[in-house]
Amino acid sequence: MSPITLPQTTAPPNRGPGPDAAEPYSVPFSAITLGDIARVGGKNASLGEMINVLAPQGIAIPDGFALTADAFRLHLEQAGLESSIYQELDHLDLTDVAELESVARSIRARIAAAALPAPVAAAIDQAYWELSRKYGEDATDVAVRSSATAEDLPSASFAGQQETYLNVRGREALHLAVRACLASLFTDRAIVYRAQRGFRHRDVALSVGVQKMVRSDLGSAGVIFTLDTESGFRDVILITGAWGLGETVVQGRVRPDEFWVHKPTLRQGHRSIIRREIAEKALKLVYAEESAKAVKEVRVPGRDRLRPVLSDDNVLTLAQWALAIEDHYSSRAGHPTPMDIEWAQDGRTGDLYILQARPETVHSRVERPILQFFRRTGPGNVLLTGQSVGNGVASGPVRVIRSADELREFQPGEILVAPMTDPDWEPVLRLAAGVITDQGGRTCHAAIVSRELGIPCVVGTIDGTRTLAVGQQVTVSCAEGDDGKVYAGQVPFEREVIDPATLPTPSVPLMLNLANPERAFHLAQLPTDGVGLLRIEFVVSNWIGIHPMALVHPEQIKDPGVLAQLRERVAGFRPATEFFVSRLASGIAQIAAAFYPRPVIVRFSDFKTNEYAGLLGGATFEPAEQNPMIGFRGACRYYHERYRDAFALECAAVWRVREEMGLTNVKVMIPFCRTLEEGQQVLRELAKNGLIRGQHGLDVYVMCEIPNNVILAQDFSDLFDGFSIGSNDLTQLALGVDRDSELLAHLFNERDPGVKHLIQMVLAAAHSKGRRVGICGQAPSDYPEFAQYLARLGIDSISLNPDALAKVALQLAVGPEEC
Repeated sequence: MSPITLPQTTAPPNRGPGPDAAEPYSVPFSAITLGDIARVGGKNASLGEMINVLAPQGIAIPDGFALTADAFRLHLEQAGLESSIYQELDHLDLTDVAELESVARSIRARIAAAALPAPVAAAIDQAYWELSRKYGEDATDVAVRSSATAEDLPSASFAGQQETYLNVRGREALHLAVRACLASLFTDRAIVYRAQRGFRHRDVALSVGVQKMVRSDLGSAGVIFTLDTESGFRDVILITGAWGLGETVVQGRVRPDEFWVHKPTLRQGHRSIIRREIAEKALKLVYAEESAKAVKEVRVPGRDRLRPVLSDDNVLTLAQWALAIEDHYSSRAGHPTPMDIEWAQDGRTGDLYILQARPETVHSRVERPILQFFRRTGPGNVLLTGQSVGNGVASGPVRVIRSADELREFQPGEILVAPMTDPDWEPVLRLAAGVITDQGGRTCHAAIVSRELGIPCVVGTIDGTRTLAVGQQVTVSCAEGDDGKVYAGQVPFEREVIDPATLPTPSVPLMLNLANPERAFHLAQLPTDGVGLLRIEFVVSNWIGIHPMALVHPEQIKDPGVLAQLRERVAGFRPATEFFVSRLASGIAQIAAAFYPRPVIVRFSDFKTNEYAGLLGGATFEPAEQNPMIGFRGACRYYHERYRDAFALECAAVWRVREEMGLTNVKVMIPFCRTLEEGQQVLRELAKNGLIRGQHGLDVYVMCEIPNNVILAQDFSDLFDGFSIGSNDLTQLALGVDRDSELLAHLFNERDPGVKHLIQMVLAAAHSKGRRVGICGQAPSDYPEFAQYLARLGIDSISLNPDALAKVALQLAVGPEEC
């Protein structure tokens, strides 16, 4: 959005000579389709298409009209500018930033200063009068947006290249905004963008869209992508939003709220919001009614900053609309077409609207995913964290840029550090090795451009420009989950590239061991049979950090400091236990959605007492044990008074994922189940909490990690649907070796003949009862020859760490009889 000031007027618009005189320079959106891109540009053609096809289906879209590309050409012609402008551009050195800035500024000034041709002005006046009359106003408030004739193509979006003007009201203000919008075809960034993509300047014209404003300055607005923006995973919808007009989200002035919705289960009618991230939204853009300015930035009241901008019902409405939009554009294109959509909510009425939609242009161009994995191979001192964009790593010297006036100082290969970026910075962004911003979220300008350019970007660091100094060497890492990290110096990383299409079909189904939901959408693109082990304890320690019993019984905590931290962490959740349930459900759901409909086996928590005690509030509820490895852990906790109420929270999270979100591919698994009676007690606790074995396809597995599980395998088969061998604990208890002891490390060996004999026994016993047996222990990941041994035994699945998948798949490419 341009910062220029637009004059306001309360005088009624000049109605012009009548509708016939307005042709062919003005066209109502209702008379436009996608076939009119050459006449009204991509943005306006898309608006017309949606109003004609999707509005009858219940999708609300503000009305308006388009000033045609012919009006732009006539404006240049009558102002005598056409030949001189293009001659200047033909001789422009785009690598000379100063010359580019000077020439572009001069061109824009001449276009904006020229009076609109009389027939164009008349067309605008007539269309504006009709729009105002439709909305019952003398001079309605409108947004004036550019729409280039080479815009919103699958290969080049041109998003943000030209200007937008908000809260334009009255004839004089509208004419001024239209001229400025026409001139914005020649911003520095737009000139470079066209040249780099092979578009001749003469071949691109500008249409202007004039659209009724939605009073989102009193409500909220944001952006929707019908895929995951970081991984390209296509079975989710990402909705972002903040208070006020949507420009704060696009510009990166705020870190917006984020909501992910799973498409397949949404289509089935489930309330499948799989994840919510509520941000502190400190700023918003509103109407500046009391001044000459059109809009102004104000602080958000403290009570609203952490309040979600959308209710669940509104999230689901927007997600359904996004599905309908994607389906329509995919049908028109003849292939899947992920979409980039802008939405707004009117703060007076609560009504939702779609403002525009365009094809997504980064991941939609990738024919098949090539996955890259980075592993840090040396120590690293983290200086800053923020949200990661992309999944790459880059090192280089810092260049802090606080305003556009300093862009000339930037050198190729530097790390750009800025409060935020805007489209004027794009010529420099293309030279950067990485980007760090103080502000913004995953759909801000810096994120969108970095994603398109394939460079790592960490947004929302808050104080990057104050922490880092010019010339300082840093490493930007976006390869470690949702949290992007900025390390001091050049930190070593190794990179592995996997083309999933090149991996052979193994003789045994391969699954993944996962703990981090943040990598699920990437990893789901690997050719696997699902997730053999999802560790709940990782989600608890990293996404929750609170002992669940501390949320159930906070009155038992005597430390006032711990209580204060607890209240701060769960602020906004009523009751406090909802914090645990919702966060745990989100972590499970993100992984389950990523692999849907492939099975995802969720193992209930298996912390040891010393690990539980390390959680916030945990010391109050955990006993001190001499040997926690074989102490109060696993199944025995779930029916014990010390933990039963907490186990109910774990069950509530799983129930929500399966029943409310529809992710019935989630199966559950019980760890460290010592006896048959204990297995029966756990099954009763599950049923008491709504998780009934066999109901709605719920399978309940048990870990095989205690010799008694092997000895009584046939009896355990009567209680459970299958086994997953935990080779680490099974080895520990078979050999009598504490696997945490450095002194005994030389004795710990999962390939010991005794351990292998136990595995043979459980396979034979379980198969005699028709039960499946998998393995989720570390051994197959570390020793591919051990995977070959398991294949010869006839194991039903092998679950691996993601970085071991390619190696084991190659080992098992031949049949077991040949191993």
